[in-house]
Amino acid sequence: MKLYFSIILVLLTLWGCKDKSETAYNYAYIGGEIINPTANYVVLLKFEETLDTIKLDDKNRFLYKVNNLETGLYSFRHGYEYQMVLLEPKDSVLFRLNTLDFDESLVYTGKGAKKNNYLINEFLENEIEEKYIFKLCQLTSTVYQNRIDSLRTLKLKKFETFKSKYETSPLFEKIARANIDYDYYSSKEVYPFVHYGKNKEDILKSLPEDFYSYRKNIDYNDDLSIHYYKYNKFLRYSLSNISMKEHYTHSNNKHFNRFSLCYNLDRLKLIDSLITNTSIKDGLLYDLAMNYISNNKHVENNNIILKSYLSKAKSEKKKQKMISFTNSLNELKIGSNVPDIKLVNHENNEVDMEAIIDAPTVISFWSHTYHKHFKDSHKEIKKLRIKYPEVVFITINIDDYGLEKSKKSLKRNRFSCKNEYVFKNPKEATKALAIHPMTKAIIVDQNKKIVNNNTNIFSVKFEKQLLGLINQ
Repeated sequence: MKLYFSIILVLLTLWGCKDKSETAYNYAYIGGEIINPTANYVVLLKFEETLDTIKLDDKNRFLYKVNNLETGLYSFRHGYEYQMVLLEPKDSVLFRLNTLDFDESLVYTGKGAKKNNYLINEFLENEIEEKYIFKLCQLTSTVYQNRIDSLRTLKLKKFETFKSKYETSPLFEKIARANIDYDYYSSKEVYPFVHYGKNKEDILKSLPEDFYSYRKNIDYNDDLSIHYYKYNKFLRYSLSNISMKEHYTHSNNKHFNRFSLCYNLDRLKLIDSLITNTSIKDGLLYDLAMNYISNNKHVENNNIILKSYLSKAKSEKKKQKMISFTNSLNELKIGSNVPDIKLVNHENNEVDMEAIIDAPTVISFWSHTYHKHFKDSHKEIKKLRIKYPEVVFITINIDDYGLEKSKKSLKRNRFSCKNEYVFKNPKEATKALAIHPMTKAIIVDQNKKIVNNNTNIFSVKFEKQLLGLINQ
């Protein structure tokens, strides 16, 4: 592998010498190798626009030249996983990754690698830090602020050290600094939600006056940051927080419920009034409505949220997806029959989902794309099968890769193929069962009636739900 990358780097250097006639060196190369690929191609995107679909060769490698380069953050997608890469003129960025550990295995080499390795390492460190931040949220606001101030200072020192060792561009510095700032701001915004106690109004009132002083400098319609993950994460936290304060001006319920209809209507209203950038607004409205509807149990509330969403959103594509998802989920209402979906078992026989249910049943889903969820969910189901022998656990792979790939994945990880299925028509079945998020599970009784249309086998409430099912 090292020899392969060395040869490629030499070729890129030679090609770069020949390209001196190109105006302002307005190009870059991106390439690499994917271990355990889930598809035979990589998709390169700029913002949400697909630039090209690049086929992997017989060794799962590719090399691609980006002509007329628009300097900035690009993303590459493989299966359902994706990651960002910063491309600037004359860069020749190569990466190597393993889909079984997508982000953690990602390593860059070549010209432009150091800045991208810095950014991916910072991304991974932040994933670990988020869990630590949630623990810190139980401290008093003053102590909490001191702790996250210290974390921010350490990040700034690390950033300055990197700049002193390597040549950096103004764009890289802007992105790296924005990472630090938006992580810090997000830590502030999440505090009242995670801090113990359901009376969030009292928590908000107890915060220091300058706790959210940075908000006056935030551009909530920043075109340059519109497709940037950390900016969008901050927006979601901040708008939810501001909505909560507004919610308490007319709500008599001091115990905060983030899934209350009133609060979520307030959030939609705030997004509509505060955000003027259509792309940012449509993204936030869609994520909020999708999250609410996919977790809500009351059909009438789904329709109210849908109506509010449709009156504010502009993207017709997103609107149609939301309507379709809501209609599918409403069809799965509690007490209705499980849909008649065609499955294929591991003997390659076609069966009807409804026909194989004759006992209390849990239906869960997995995908090769979400490898950690695949392993964790199967381990959890193995334990649940022993603990609750009265319940049948049906597990369905939602991918359109065919039966053999599913069987190989199960056998490679030493998981049983019993009660394992794939969809005959994945696209139609995924839509009919409104599978979002991937952690979703459906509980059905022995009469094929839906008891819970959207639960989670990892939830602390799940076993209580199973006991209720068994004791019906």
